[in-house]
Amino acid sequence: MKKILICLALCLCLLPLGATAEFDAASFAGATLNVYNWGEYVDMSVIRAFEKEYNVKVNYKTFGSNEELYIQTKAEESWDVMVPSDYMIERLIKEGKLQPIDKKIVDNLDQLAEGVRNLGFDPDNTYSVPYFWQTVGIVYDTTEIPREEMEAQGWEAFRNPAYAGHAYMYDSSRDAFMVAEKALGYSANTTDEAEIEAANAWLQDMHRNLKPSYVTDEVIDSMAEGLKWMALVYSGDAAYILSENEDMAYCTPYQGTNVAVDAMVIPANAKNPELANVFIRYMLGYEASLANSTEVGYASANAQALAELSGPGGEYEGNEAYLPRMGYEKDEVFVDLPAEWQSRQPDLWERIKIQ
Repeated sequence: MKKILICLALCLCLLPLGATAEFDAASFAGATLNVYNWGEYVDMSVIRAFEKEYNVKVNYKTFGSNEELYIQTKAEESWDVMVPSDYMIERLIKEGKLQPIDKKIVDNLDQLAEGVRNLGFDPDNTYSVPYFWQTVGIVYDTTEIPREEMEAQGWEAFRNPAYAGHAYMYDSSRDAFMVAEKALGYSANTTDEAEIEAANAWLQDMHRNLKPSYVTDEVIDSMAEGLKWMALVYSGDAAYILSENEDMAYCTPYQGTNVAVDAMVIPANAKNPELANVFIRYMLGYEASLANSTEVGYASANAQALAELSGPGGEYEGNEAYLPRMGYEKDEVFVDLPAEWQSRQPDLWERIKIQ
C-alpha cells in the first residue's frame, strides 16, 4: 500500500519543480534524455513520471560494473546522465570526462543526507550529486551462525573452514581485496606491495578453506531463499534479503569496510546537459528519492527520505542493513587506484578462483 501511495504522489501530485530553478520546463518538450544506471536501481514509475512532467523521453539503459561504464565514456555513443561510483567519478574528473553540475538548476543540494556530504572525491559537488550509498557486509543465516559468533569474526568468517561449501562470495576483485585488506588491518586503498601480497595470500586461504560459490546479483534471491549460510552482499541488497527472510541478519565487520557512494554525473560530451541537470534535481528530490529507495532497498541520498524510511513506521524500520554505518574510523571510500593496479587486481582475483 505504501508503494502505491508513493507512485500516486509522483504521478498525480508532483510539485512544479521548475518554479524556482533557472530553466524553462516547456522548452524540453519532445527531447530525449539518455540515462545510464546500474541494473535494478530505480523505480521505473519515477522515470515515467519525469517523462510526463516534462513531455520528454528517457532512454534508460543499465550496466553491471564501473569498468563497463568506463568503456562507454570512450565510445561514440553519448550519455546525458551516468551513475558511477566514487572511485570511478574521481577517475573521470581527473581525465576531464565530466562537466560541472549547474547549481542554478540543481538548487536542492541542501537536501543531501549527512552521510553523503563533503565526500573526498568531489567535496563540493562540482561534478556529481549522490544517488544511493551503501556499505559492503555479510548477510548470514542466524539459524546456522549465531550472531555473536559472526560479530566476533567479522571478515575472518570467510576463512572459517566450518562454513565450507555454505558461502557465497561476490565476484568482484575490488570488493574481494577490500575484504582481505581490512581483515589484515590495511587500508582498502593500499598500493603497498607487501600488503597486496598478504591480501592475495589471505584470499587464497579463503578459496581453499571456505570453498565459496562465486556469484553476482543472483546472490540476492539465493540468500532470501536461505540457500547458503552466509554471503558478501551490498547493504541495499541485504536490506531486501532481510525483509524477505526473518532468519537473515547483516554484519558490518568491526575491521572496517567500504562505504560506497553512487552519484549522478553529466559526461563532457552530453548532448542535452540542461535537461540532464533537471533530471538530477528531480531524482534528488524527496518524492523521487523516497520511491526509488523504497523500491530497491539502498539508502537514499535525500535526508528526509532516508529518515522517513529508516524511522518509526518506515519501510525499513528495524532493518539493520538499510542505514549505512556512519563515522566509523576504519570504514573507507574507495579511491581510484594507479593504472597498473587496475589491471593487476582483476588478474590476481581470476587466478585465485581457478586454483
